[in-house]
Amino acid sequence: MTRTLQSANTTEAVKRPGRWIALSVLVLAVLLVAVDATVLGLATPYISEDLRPSGTQLLWIGDVYSFVIAGLLVSMGSLGDRIGRKRILLLGATAFGAISVLNAYATTPELMIFARALLGVAGATLMPATFALIRNIFHDPRERSVAIGIWGATASAGTAIGPVLGGFLLEHFWWGSVFLINLPVMAVLVVVGIKTLPESRNPNPGPWDLASVTLSLVGMVGVVYAVKEVAAHGFAWTTLAVGLLGAAALYGFVRRQLTMPIPLLDMRLFRSRGFSGAVLADLLTILGMSGLVFFLSQFLQLVQGRPPFEAGLAELPAAIGAVAAGLIAGRAARRFSVRAVVSGGLAAIGLALAVLTVIGESTGYPLLGAALLVVGVGAGFSFTVTADVILSSVPKEQAGAASAVSETAYELGAALGIAVLGSIVTGVYRDFAGPAGTPAAAHESLGGAVEAAAALPAHTAEAMLAAARQSFVDGLTLAAGVGAAVLLAAAVAAWFLLRGQRLEDGVAEHP
Repeated sequence: MTRTLQSANTTEAVKRPGRWIALSVLVLAVLLVAVDATVLGLATPYISEDLRPSGTQLLWIGDVYSFVIAGLLVSMGSLGDRIGRKRILLLGATAFGAISVLNAYATTPELMIFARALLGVAGATLMPATFALIRNIFHDPRERSVAIGIWGATASAGTAIGPVLGGFLLEHFWWGSVFLINLPVMAVLVVVGIKTLPESRNPNPGPWDLASVTLSLVGMVGVVYAVKEVAAHGFAWTTLAVGLLGAAALYGFVRRQLTMPIPLLDMRLFRSRGFSGAVLADLLTILGMSGLVFFLSQFLQLVQGRPPFEAGLAELPAAIGAVAAGLIAGRAARRFSVRAVVSGGLAAIGLALAVLTVIGESTGYPLLGAALLVVGVGAGFSFTVTADVILSSVPKEQAGAASAVSETAYELGAALGIAVLGSIVTGVYRDFAGPAGTPAAAHESLGGAVEAAAALPAHTAEAMLAAARQSFVDGLTLAAGVGAAVLLAAAVAAWFLLRGQRLEDGVAEHP
């Protein structure tokens, strides 16, 4: 009798009506966060011209969003496990829409920094909640693999749509428009989400420990800040102090979690080789790819002379490849193996990055487009399967905390990647030998060289830009080589760490 009742409940869970509509709501949230992460880069020159921030303020406008998200992901994922993932998602979405208006109409650099920080707080509630709700909406493992594939494909598509949409808006409207596109999407998400999303939470959550929240926030922000500062300005004692403070706070956070009866983040999750291997693979993948993603837009616009909209379109093959691979990744992992699909995807990205070490100013688009397509396919396979492994490695009650760990690895990998690979590009670029009369600003960035060229005699400007562009390309190809090495090493590590790891098979339905 009990077994029959359990079977009926399982079948009902698998057959839950409206689950695909609910997924479409979660996809909207992911799409919005992914688009918002990419449009700011295109809008930065316009914001700089309008608000006239100092160099330091401009860095904070660009960085504070990722600092706050990185610092709060684990805390917000755990909070969702406690108060309800649907509730925190809808509250976060509403706040995200309202704060987007503040971003769009900011009138001073200080207000813009504050608005970006608040947007980070709201953004930190969205990604863990969407990922965790998938775990609780889709009980059948095969359906869950498809749902995760759609979720991951949407994130990839959003990353590519951002530059295209941002380029179009910036060519036709003022810079604030890139933030106002959040409003209609958030309105649909909240209205439909209220009706279609089921509530889920940890039935025995324990207290939301504020000391752990503080240690997590100080630790992640301190480490990420130190890494980015070293990349941008080189070593400084203050940066070292902040980094050590962050590391000490993270150490304190881990120690506290190990001693608490019901921790904010259960560190025993990392005892699972599959969970730890998948998280590490994600971190290394983002680290190795970040340099390409961060500098590719500059290469397309400032080296090859493409307008913003065309540069955005040029990056689409990566999204197309990621979407296609993400939708079949679960099936491929079941047919072959988890480690074969993840390692193969990472190796494909590594080889594509290796190909990009030969690009130059006059490189035709077919080579670049093909490399981006392979990067997208590799990322689609690896990210989708590791996401599935992470979610299936933990109980449903801890889905929010587990997904927050995954997203934190993503943010930390991005920060480390931009810092390490960015410092390579910047270091090589700054040493270019310009003609007499080259201003100091031209050595700071390629964008600075392009701006400085407008005030120089034609022959001097032409010689300076030629040297600057070649130096930038030299730095980019070196960074691509380092990224390739990181991805190939990640492929080897995934092959061993994910040994024997399998995705769950579908739940058998009972008549």
